[in-house]
Amino acid sequence: MAFKGWDRIQITSDDKEDVSAIAPIIISASRATDLPAFHWKWFFHRLNLGHAAWVNPFNKKKQYVSFSKARVFVFWTKNPSMFMKYLDELNKRNLNYYFQFTLNDYETEGLEPGIPPLEKRIDTFKRLSDSIGKERVIWRFDPLILVGGITHDALLDKVHRIGLELKGFTEKLVFSFADVDNYKKVIANLKMAGIQYKKFTEDLMVQMASGIGKIAKELSLDACTCGEGLDLSPYGIFHNKCIDDDLMIRLFSHDDQLMNFLRPAMQLTGIMDSMPGSKASNAPKDPGQRKECGCIVSKDIGQYDTCGHFCQYCYANKNKNIVQKNLASARGHLGETIVPF
Repeated sequence: MAFKGWDRIQITSDDKEDVSAIAPIIISASRATDLPAFHWKWFFHRLNLGHAAWVNPFNKKKQYVSFSKARVFVFWTKNPSMFMKYLDELNKRNLNYYFQFTLNDYETEGLEPGIPPLEKRIDTFKRLSDSIGKERVIWRFDPLILVGGITHDALLDKVHRIGLELKGFTEKLVFSFADVDNYKKVIANLKMAGIQYKKFTEDLMVQMASGIGKIAKELSLDACTCGEGLDLSPYGIFHNKCIDDDLMIRLFSHDDQLMNFLRPAMQLTGIMDSMPGSKASNAPKDPGQRKECGCIVSKDIGQYDTCGHFCQYCYANKNKNIVQKNLASARGHLGETIVPF
């Protein structure tokens, strides 16, 4: 179910037709693909034009998205090195943004064959943090997955080693437990690669949470889970909102348009923050996400089958051949969608 509360405006499409477009306040870029890594040229071109289009992966219907009212972009990435060179384009437009930066260590296991070496990714993370502030670069070790020779202790050691490198460069660690059994194509991909995985039981989740809680405390990090129903608060771990209204209010309170969307009651009272027990935000929860997801509404502009990292646990790609074909089509293509449909 999609959120139907965005304003609608008329725009002119690339085909010179007058079409109706939604005009979201918050844009996710993107849960479906690594837009900063592979489609940064497309993104900045579409930003200049003022609109893009998204194709529903299920019914193939095109939806136009206007950037005219966009106030926050949430970028999801494993390698924003090229994208970082153009952040001034966002700054010039007085646009707000932050990054969900996934930084895992599965090099030995070969789970993420398309990403740069770990050392280079750590350096990119630090440079991004230095550039925009540690509060706007959220570290994700996501997913936690037990494959091959990775034991519970070995996985915790991986998290700890990266955490030590990132100390002082981020404020939050977000993680989830790989839910391989719910995705047939992930099972097929792992099997094809000869990779065996171990399912996370509740006991194993608790053990991991206990260890991560200690790591987070040592490194002065907030630790949160993404899309997990299990209560891990006894270990200092809470449920995350990746599209996070609380963070937006903290970072972007100067933006009246954004604040009016997140906290409409402030327009009437002006004293909402001082009211005992008042909610920080009235923004609606995203109806298109899983029940356990805490995200507020946003509009995603990414497309499945367009990410070249080829992570073995990825649910957003059907298979490598389809992705390679789409990436070849997208190369130099700056049309309304990331790849031509």
